[in-house]
Amino acid sequence: MVSTAFRRQLEGYGLTTANILYHLPDHPMILQTYIWQEYDLHPHFPELRKFLDFWTQRLEGALHSVTVAHQGLIKPAELRTIDSEFQLH
Repeated sequence: MVSTAFRRQLEGYGLTTANILYHLPDHPMILQTYIWQEYDLHPHFPELRKFLDFWTQRLEGALHSVTVAHQGLIKPAELRTIDSEFQLH
């Protein structure tokens, strides 16, 4: 059985990490860091956008900034089938 993470990589998803800086609700002058990591699609990042929409609608800490890093772990040219099995090339 193929893992969900591997299946998503085959669909074009890559590992995305977002460093989110936000203002503490009780002390708005202080910034806190939150690290978010998930498989997502570059360049529109629908999973990250969904998370940030949830954040702005449901959480009290106002967003300050979001820095995103993304890496496609499997590229189409690196994957081929040999005897009906996937092999990394």
